[in-house]
Amino acid sequence: MPVQSGGLQTTFHAPRGAEFLGWRVSRAGRTEIVHEDGAAHRHVWRLVQGFAEESLVEALSLAVASPRVVPKLLDELKKRAIGVESVIG
Repeated sequence: MPVQSGGLQTTFHAPRGAEFLGWRVSRAGRTEIVHEDGAAHRHVWRLVQGFAEESLVEALSLAVASPRVVPKLLDELKKRAIGVESVIG
């Protein structure tokens, strides 16, 4: 079951595998995107500017449905002018 934030979905699981994609707010109040590939690999990106939550949810939804989640995620974020910086990965 997806987790909701303000009515919007914040976690996404790939339909054909163990990949996970989600967003969270850190203790410092910064929004982060988390990707786990099911093989104990985790990547975290911090959003570096303002964004519309609906745009972020749409980008995550499209990315997690793709066979290549991370490249698709970065492409979808770029299309929406949502800037990120790598934190872990």
